[in-house]
Amino acid sequence: MDDIIVKPIGYVRNNRVDPIDDNWSSVESTIELTDDLSDECLDGIKQFSHVEILYYFDKSTKTVTGSEHPRENSAYPKVGIFAQRKKDRPNHIGATIVKVVSRQGKQFVVQNLDAINDTPILDIKPVFVEYLPLEDVQQPKWSHELMTNYW
Repeated sequence: MDDIIVKPIGYVRNNRVDPIDDNWSSVESTIELTDDLSDECLDGIKQFSHVEILYYFDKSTKTVTGSEHPRENSAYPKVGIFAQRKKDRPNHIGATIVKVVSRQGKQFVVQNLDAINDTPILDIKPVFVEYLPLEDVQQPKWSHELMTNYW
């Protein structure tokens, strides 16, 4: 298979420089589009309360292709990388739904983006209710415990 080349469309600007797993709700982030993109790319973004951000964990130095304990915590069961959301993934891609706060030109401010300063943004997609699950979301008990202080 040929390599896939993806270039950033923007970068995260915030005060979080360490990839700490908790208290992301206290971080407000600005997403700044790259120079080669027009500010028209963001036209209409304020009509949506939330957008999904796809980003690249460029500071991740480890790649997990099997299973591990989430957060390297043996209190949680050992599960495959595709059954958890850690940054140390085969392609180091993250995805988070964020609240849109404001927009000015090629920048917009969001809340609840769990990405550190200078993280490359790969894509931005508006959240449509119709794309969300139609049925109740199921997840194991350990994942709720893991997320207790995340936001």
